[in-house]
Amino acid sequence: MVNRGHRRLRTRQRYESYFHRTAIQPINRAQTIVKDLSSELSDLTLDSEEGLRKFQSGELHDDDEEWYRLVPPEAREVLDRKEVQRQSILFEIVKSEKDYVADLELVKEVFVDPMINTLAIPQHRVKGFIQEVFFNIDDILAHHRRLLAALFARQREQHPLIQSLSDIVLDNSLLFRNDYEAYIKHYPLSEARHRSEMRRSQRYQYFLQQCSLDPRVRKRDLITFLSRPVTRLPRLLMLLENAKKYTEPDHPDMETIPLLIGILSDFIKSTQPGIAASEDKVRFWNLCESLVYQKGEIIDLDLYDESRSLRFQGPLSRRYKTNMDLHWADLHVALLDNYLLLLKPEARSSTVTKNHVVSRPIPLEYLRLGTFDGPPESRKEKAEEGSGILERVRSRYRPMYPFTVYHASSKMNRRYTLYAPSEELRKMWYDALVETIAIREIRQESNMLFAPQVLNEGFFRYAGLGATYGSVSHYTGRVNCATELSSGSHRFIAVACTSGVYMAIRGQSSFRKVLSVPNPTCMVPLPAAGKFFVLHEGGLFCYPLDLVGRAALGFTTVQAVDGSKERIATDVVLFRAGRVGNRFMVLYAVKSFLQLWLYALEVIGSADSVNPRWSTSGMSTFRSFGEPLSIPKDTHNITVLSRRIVICSDKGILVADPANLSLSLKSTTLPDFSDADTNLPMAGLRARCGSSKPLGIVRCPNSDELLVIYDELGCYVDKHGVPTRSSGYLRWETRATSYAHRGDFLLLISPDFIEVRTVNTGKLVQVVEGADMRRIDVGLLSPDKDNTGSTLIAMKGKEDKGLVSDRIVELVETAELHTPRVSDVPGAWDEFDVL
Repeated sequence: MVNRGHRRLRTRQRYESYFHRTAIQPINRAQTIVKDLSSELSDLTLDSEEGLRKFQSGELHDDDEEWYRLVPPEAREVLDRKEVQRQSILFEIVKSEKDYVADLELVKEVFVDPMINTLAIPQHRVKGFIQEVFFNIDDILAHHRRLLAALFARQREQHPLIQSLSDIVLDNSLLFRNDYEAYIKHYPLSEARHRSEMRRSQRYQYFLQQCSLDPRVRKRDLITFLSRPVTRLPRLLMLLENAKKYTEPDHPDMETIPLLIGILSDFIKSTQPGIAASEDKVRFWNLCESLVYQKGEIIDLDLYDESRSLRFQGPLSRRYKTNMDLHWADLHVALLDNYLLLLKPEARSSTVTKNHVVSRPIPLEYLRLGTFDGPPESRKEKAEEGSGILERVRSRYRPMYPFTVYHASSKMNRRYTLYAPSEELRKMWYDALVETIAIREIRQESNMLFAPQVLNEGFFRYAGLGATYGSVSHYTGRVNCATELSSGSHRFIAVACTSGVYMAIRGQSSFRKVLSVPNPTCMVPLPAAGKFFVLHEGGLFCYPLDLVGRAALGFTTVQAVDGSKERIATDVVLFRAGRVGNRFMVLYAVKSFLQLWLYALEVIGSADSVNPRWSTSGMSTFRSFGEPLSIPKDTHNITVLSRRIVICSDKGILVADPANLSLSLKSTTLPDFSDADTNLPMAGLRARCGSSKPLGIVRCPNSDELLVIYDELGCYVDKHGVPTRSSGYLRWETRATSYAHRGDFLLLISPDFIEVRTVNTGKLVQVVEGADMRRIDVGLLSPDKDNTGSTLIAMKGKEDKGLVSDRIVELVETAELHTPRVSDVPGAWDEFDVL
């Protein structure tokens, strides 16, 4: 007893001496004194080492995991209350770190590993689900295992009087910052994925119930464990701030702890925008999951793109007129970064709301803003349930503030007047729409799949309103068609207008007339055969390609070119030329009484004309194939599909063999609606196709499907012509007059817009706006695999003194753009039923 009391008194004296000396000596000297005091305290408390070992190994009861329970009273009595509090906080840092690491290890042992080994999540989705929900929690665990090991080592070295832990925390905080930033910003998405799976899968719910039986879980749900990395750094920051309060001013920690507090505080603040962005993404996902589309229509809103975002949303109203009465409808309007959605909410339960797409989504490329300053209109309100008789009789009105948006291609039929409940909200909608449309426009301009390049503007002019012909010497007429061709070492652009055919070397603006023929409407060069075909005023003629090229260079005359022509046929209303299978062929339709006859000729060279079958024109450079085929008199286009030709008329599409036209009387008609009488979706598709004008058919890349193209819609069929995809259909945003197939993309040309869509899904990826646009490089037959070139478009240009310039534009495909996904892991989006 005497020895213990003497030792306790001596220790207290040493501690008091320590405070006195550290107040007047440098920091490094004070740190040495702390080490001496810690060594002496350790000699006094050898019995506490066993308690420390049990603490670090997790053998102590929760109530015993406190600093004062591991330090004998003799050691505590030599310290004042401030130092005792500081030591307790430092111990709490270690303890909370130990608990944190244990929880992260529990996530892997109790949730992740069993999830892989069970069928809680379908096998094809489990890897994607784990990646999305648990993200990089393994990386964070590795950081904190290293941190905990360093804290335990410091604790074993200096217990019971810990000098400092801030240096260890500072070193590690610089290492785990990037992984924490990624996890914290992703956390709202993790929680949303988990909750979504909970709503849709009873098997997943049962799995989590089984996980909760583990005693280490202690009635905590998975959300609690997922949020541990989000709350860990704020908890650590709070402990450090408390430790600073109880640290002496001349202690070394007074330099390290403020630095560490500043680093953690700035980091936590920097993650807030990322968390907000993830929360916005969650709201976007929830909206996507709630969408209910109209039956039959295939709509690809490109919701999988990583850049997709929900820019603004909220309740708006719309007014309908039925008979002589006005009715109000409450809508939920969502503004995405690429579409505007008008939705009708339907609450199916207290937690599930479905949003029906009541009007076709409007692409922002077509969205136009009308008036936003109209006076408020009154809306009659219904009396609330439980109100008195007088309240029910008395009419109540509230102001509604209108604004108008409309579709640029359907200004009257798709014009919407929406009502906001306040002027402030109407202004917010205006600002959101203006900003989002501007961002979309900039993004589209910088990521064009097909870049318009002007080849010529100003040379080809035609009369507009108020034109005075006598005042202008140069007048060519409206451009009818154009084509690219090569002759010798030169590449040319040939343009046909009402006054003849003009040619220029590609890249030059000066054109030279090479053919003085009236109103040519179609022309096709075949360099492999050395032929240049021109259709004008019902006559189909062929010219030597090299002679036409010489005329373009000024080496021969227009009269010489005209004298070299070969007449193929008269009364021709339509012709196409190009490669069909392994042959170069000319297909032309001749008008007769009440019908059209389709002829097929193979182009052969003079060296190949051994025992030719002479054509009806008697020319040895062409060989005919049997008897002509009678086709509908309203046929307007002929395209090629592998070794077959596709004949488009107002009544439908025929597929024929050009080498055996006489045997094609029973040609395949596409689409095949033979089962429509017993198939309701197919019957609906038949009705829609029957009221539309067919334009052609293209093959879907890497698929056995074909896309049948109409002026207002498209539908997919198999190789037998039977509709696929549940007889669904694509709807264009504007009525197309022609199209161009370029690789994976389909260009739909209308007078005011050109839509670029993917062939496989119909996704709208680009819109080109202009006036009086038309495709002018028609006439060339080309197999699907060769459809990778440019497309020539003529559109209205500048107008001067009543004369309008035709602008000739080439749509050139740019470098391929890869659309990023929310997750590169398969199965990451499977539970979101958005298409």
